[in-house]
Amino acid sequence: MANNQKDTTTPSGKPAVTGNFVQENRKSLAFIGGAIVALVLLYFGYQKFYLAPRAEKAANEMFKAEEYAAVDSLTDRAIKGDGSYPGFEKIAEEYSNTKSANLANAYLGGLYLKKGQFQKAIDALGNYSSTGSPVIDPLVLGMLGDAYTELKDYDQAITYYKKASDKSENAFTAPLFLKKLGLVYEEQKDFKAAAEAYNKIKDNYPNSYEASVIDAYIARAEAHQ
Repeated sequence: MANNQKDTTTPSGKPAVTGNFVQENRKSLAFIGGAIVALVLLYFGYQKFYLAPRAEKAANEMFKAEEYAAVDSLTDRAIKGDGSYPGFEKIAEEYSNTKSANLANAYLGGLYLKKGQFQKAIDALGNYSSTGSPVIDPLVLGMLGDAYTELKDYDQAITYYKKASDKSENAFTAPLFLKKLGLVYEEQKDFKAAAEAYNKIKDNYPNSYEASVIDAYIARAEAHQ
């Protein structure tokens, strides 16, 4: 061992870290520290000077597409725009990383479902990032279940209906997607699982609309067991 290197150990008998490591790696450590500072500055600059203005512009342009989305006959304008205002497709593409673009993907998924374009719906909904919303987040998962159901990919449909019903235990979305989960189980002839999904509605969400009609579904599933 070189004379200028200290041979120290910890109480456990393992070699202790000495000042030699810092000395030998001073340039590397300084570079890493500088890089971290630079990344932090870039991040905050990106947020303030790039994302914030884009987010505001996207929000200002999105209202027209939302108006069109509320009218069945104007679905295409909601998606593509009207020449003066952009549709959800353009907002999602041009203003990525903004809240408006994220919400635009949710809108697009629902509109594509309405048009019967199920793979497009899956692609758009797959670009949505969870926001913590107790309504929108489970609705997006449930719409993915709807799209996969239409494509007869029942395994995927079950996965997303489960996620949707578990995402938020509110009396609006949870029983809605538990019922759809049960229907897919019935389609797969798994009547025991279907009955369990239906009974969960009756037990956990007795005041929901689905609970008011669920006895017939339970009886049908149980009759096939």
